[in-house]
Amino acid sequence: MHNAWMRQVCGRLEGRYNYSNNLVYNNFPFPKEPTDKQRENVTRTAQGILDARLRFPGATLADLYDPLTMPKELLDAHRANDEAVDACYGKQRFKNELERLEFLFDLYRKYTEPLAVIEENETRKSKRKSKIKQ
Repeated sequence: MHNAWMRQVCGRLEGRYNYSNNLVYNNFPFPKEPTDKQRENVTRTAQGILDARLRFPGATLADLYDPLTMPKELLDAHRANDEAVDACYGKQRFKNELERLEFLFDLYRKYTEPLAVIEENETRKSKRKSKIKQ
């Protein structure tokens, strides 16, 4: 989920992603209230990724994450973690990245719409105060 979000919203510097906490991380629409069971499942599967990496002590991250040679155990661990995270959003499967992004942007809109109303009300209040002072 986060990688799909990151690929869509972060900038690029040459061919590399320019990751920003203010643009990417802080705006990532994480589910508001995953259940304890969902949290435990994400924690367990994340540990599975770390455990899979430990099975290859001589390998660098570049070695482990080479798309042509990634160990099956690590790939399976990441897939299990992806499914656990997706379940936190109430979805078991997304058909493709576009469906995933549509879901994330809809969730982002739901989270941020109340902020726009607050900002609009504050703007109206400051305009009224400005007219009164004149």
